[in-house]
Amino acid sequence: MSADTTSFNHPSFGRMTPDRVIVFDTTLRDGEQSPGFSMNLAEKLRMAEALANLGVDVIEAGFPVASKGDFESVNEIAKHTKGAVICALARSGGAKDIAAAGEALAPAERKRIHNFISTSPLHMKYKLRMEPETVLELITSGNAAARNLTDDVEWSAEDGSRTEPDFLCRCVEAAIKAGATTINIPDTVGYATPEDMEKIFSMLRQRVPGADQVIFSAHNHNDLGLAVANTLASIRGGARQVECTVNGIGERAGNAALEEIVMALRTRHDQYPFTTGIHTEGLLKVSRMLATITSFDVQPNKAIVGRNAFAHESGIHQDGVLKNAATYEIMTPESVGWTRSSLVMGKHSGRAAFRDKLKVLGYEGMDDTRLNEAFARFKDLADRKKVVYDDDIIALVDDEARDHDRIRFGGLSLKSISGQPSEVDLELSVDGKAIEAKATGNGPVDAAFNALRKAFPHEARLALFSVGAVTEGTDAQARTTVRLEEAGKLVDGQGADADTVVSAVRAYVHALNKLLVKRARTEPEALTA
Repeated sequence: MSADTTSFNHPSFGRMTPDRVIVFDTTLRDGEQSPGFSMNLAEKLRMAEALANLGVDVIEAGFPVASKGDFESVNEIAKHTKGAVICALARSGGAKDIAAAGEALAPAERKRIHNFISTSPLHMKYKLRMEPETVLELITSGNAAARNLTDDVEWSAEDGSRTEPDFLCRCVEAAIKAGATTINIPDTVGYATPEDMEKIFSMLRQRVPGADQVIFSAHNHNDLGLAVANTLASIRGGARQVECTVNGIGERAGNAALEEIVMALRTRHDQYPFTTGIHTEGLLKVSRMLATITSFDVQPNKAIVGRNAFAHESGIHQDGVLKNAATYEIMTPESVGWTRSSLVMGKHSGRAAFRDKLKVLGYEGMDDTRLNEAFARFKDLADRKKVVYDDDIIALVDDEARDHDRIRFGGLSLKSISGQPSEVDLELSVDGKAIEAKATGNGPVDAAFNALRKAFPHEARLALFSVGAVTEGTDAQARTTVRLEEAGKLVDGQGADADTVVSAVRAYVHALNKLLVKRARTEPEALTA
């Protein structure tokens, strides 16, 4: 069967050329399931807008039936995000799921319901406790119900890569007959190899009636570090939609990284003659935005968006790059959003120079309140540092860009004498009300955290406390990461400041705000046969 996908009109994309690959981003749904990650409504709206501006074709906004907060997030994104198809997740066997997805998506200019059910023997027996024939019935009823609410319907075979080929063909055929227009075969547990994934898609396209009337999609997890390789192999096999996340975030080891897939297709066009609608110059900006929102830094050696991705320390490499960048760079830094700026910032720099610097660094569209707060912190930092580096500005702007809906840090005073308990006076704002608390502790950070617990009582356990320097030098800002755990829920917070204790408190406050969001989340009711 030909890989040509022009033989039918897709409800959202019309007639597609054979080389066009749809980018389906699930950062807001699957990505947010990463341990410690959590986004509030304002943060999700910012990310959705950024993804749409990046050129993402489909944004999976959430799982509406899971909680009131998830429903609201999908509904608000459907109202406000333009350009991309907005997608909501539902289970094939859940009538409430599909109804909730349809209702949440109602305001979207283009919408998709994505329903799924497990198809592997292991999942059907132990997770669903269902017979194969029951699963087939639910695939039919679920896709038919979704198709009554929208013309753009996607169906996924959860644990598809471990599903028996004959049964997988039957499931895909049932989904197509019931109205699905996109068929997704996930490697849910990251078990498959590239050879496996290419073979699965080739097999389905050859064996399943109606396969030439749908788009096949790949959703690969990274448990063996093969998610991107598996995705590229899936495209070779005939998939024309890739499901991915910014920075590769997601459950366990994460998902296939959007930026890596897109740049692999662009850089190795000789091997993969396919195109996407992604504006690659915006990749770094969106990556940094997500890192800010989630408080989860990108590892330095991360492909495409890690700070070492275009760094060269070896003398031989440096010499080669100076003579011709192509000797050691297979893509230009500018093609993914990196810039080289010679503008040095210091205490004499004004607001206009600061705004220009933010634009160069990819921070545009900040409201006046946050811009003013960031500029005030910049001036305070510049008074204490001779040179303010780009990384310093990124750290403080990221800190101000984080949403602190209920709890905000006001200030603190500290008394610490070697060999004696430290004392802290802390000021917080909780729901707009000023609160002061005093506490002692075994060191200044312990005292500050004890004061936080007095000011805002809670039982969350400190699961991680990490401090690093933003730049070199003894006057460098500290960047602190705090992870809190409560009833099995994990949240990460991050803060930066020239004062290490203040940095720690900012991180703790950020984590508390995320915990309040996560407390409202619930798990959907289990499916029953």
